[in-house]
This record gives sequence, C-alpha cells and structure tokens, in this order.
Amino acid sequence: MIEKKTFGDRLLDVFIVGTLWFLAIIMVYPMLYELFVSFSAPAELYKHRGPLFWFLGFDTSAYKIVLSNPLVLSGYQNTLFLLVFGLLVSLVMTALGAYCLSRTNLYWHRLMTVLILITMYFSGGLIPTYLTVRQYGLYNSLWALILPTAISTYNMIVLRSYFASIPESLVESVFIDGGNHFTILFKIFIPLSLPAMAVMVLYYGVGYWNSWFNANIYLKDQAKYPLQLVLRNILITGSNLDTGSASVVDYEMLEKSIKASMVIVSTLPILVIYPFLQKYFVGGIMVGSLKG
Repeated sequence: MIEKKTFGDRLLDVFIVGTLWFLAIIMVYPMLYELFVSFSAPAELYKHRGPLFWFLGFDTSAYKIVLSNPLVLSGYQNTLFLLVFGLLVSLVMTALGAYCLSRTNLYWHRLMTVLILITMYFSGGLIPTYLTVRQYGLYNSLWALILPTAISTYNMIVLRSYFASIPESLVESVFIDGGNHFTILFKIFIPLSLPAMAVMVLYYGVGYWNSWFNANIYLKDQAKYPLQLVLRNILITGSNLDTGSASVVDYEMLEKSIKASMVIVSTLPILVIYPFLQKYFVGGIMVGSLKG
C-alpha cells in the first residue's frame, strides 16, 4: 500500500532537495571556478571581475608553465613516495596495533588501551617532536614525514573495533591448525576487513597527499618538498613562479591562471581516486565504530 503524501510532506521534500542542491553548488563551485580560471585566456581574465561561470576564451599556457616547473615535478615524485611508503608503513603498523588491542586476553590489555587513548588528547608538542626528529637523523629526510606520524590513534581504534567483530571461532581454528598470530592477522583478519582497510587507505592517503606543515618544518632542501608545500609557496608567497621572459604586465595576467592551474594539478589525482574508495567509506567506518 502506497501512502499518499500530504502537502506538508511534499513541502518538506522540496525543502530537503533544495537544501541539498544549495550545499552541492556552494561546495562544487569553488572547484569549478578554479577550473574555469585555469583554462581562461589571461588577458580576458585580467579584465574580468566577479563570479565566473564559464571559460573566458581557452588558453593552456598556465598549465605549460606549471608542468615545466621542476619543483612541481619533484613535488609529485616526493608526494608519490610519501603515498606509497607512507601508506605501507601506516597500514602495517595500524593493523598490528589494532590486532593487539582486539585480543582481550593480552597481558595488560586494558592498561595499554588507556595509554594509547591518552595520546589522542595529549602530545609532547612541536618542539620535543622536532628535537626527536633531529636526534634520530631524520631532519631533511622524507622519512621525517612518515615515521613520527605513522599511526593515527583514531584509525587504530576504528580498525580494532572491526577486528573485534570477527568471530573468535576463526581465531581458535587457526591455532588448532598450527597457525600463529601473523597468520591470523594477514590471512584472516585483513582479508575479512577490506572495507575498513579501504577507509584506512582513504584516511592515510588524503593525509599524506595534503601534508605540508611537517615538510615545512623538517625539510630544508626544496628538491624534497612534497607537492602541497610547493603549492603553498606558490599560492601564499608567490615564489617559484617562472614565467620566462614575460613582462610585469604579462606576469600579472598569468599569475591568477597559474595559481588556479596549480590547484587543479594538485587536487585532480585525489579526486580521481576517491570515488573508487568512497563506496567502502560509510560501511567501513560505521561497522568499525559501532562494534567492539
């Protein structure tokens, strides 16, 4: 039986749909604006004022300047290094920590859980962390952006909750067959927790991709800067812009297009990858946070 909607129900539906469309527009438009600016002709863009809803002409000179910048290319390489090795280290260490916390028969289980939870709210601060990085010889190394922040306590707790939802009978069967804890983790828990692992990949991946603050502190060699720090220097300080033999007027015309194209270049890869992981996001995060 189909219920007939009242006028109030229809009005509520219109309000909800309208609100969602409004939120979608105000969130998508900034990205579209940067896209329109990046491909617009600099001379026409220089004279334009106000919102932009389509390309003003069509010009790819800003992308040619950005992609020919050696710091942008090295920034991509460094960011890919952080993604590959950072994700590998973070996922392995988070999985190991989550597995230990999911074993309630572990010695001092409750004490370790409390001590780990404390780190979510308290830390040593920036200066002790900086001194520790220098003392271990990680200063001016890309590993300084991976090892000190390799584990997120929140992510570990989410994954621990997911592991705890797996039936204990599977664990006992592995021990009966002669397996060990590594067999349980890598052959049972992780394959059964792919939605939660996909959420971890998304969380850590976005974190490494957007990382610039630690790089600004721990790196002094510009050739080791990740992409986001290069972007930050271009957008905020206006440095690292090479427009060749362009005059001052040409530079002023090109600057806005170059900054917009840099935003697109640095954001596009994560936008392409996100839809493939998004389907796991809701299920993984809800099950991991509610069970255990």
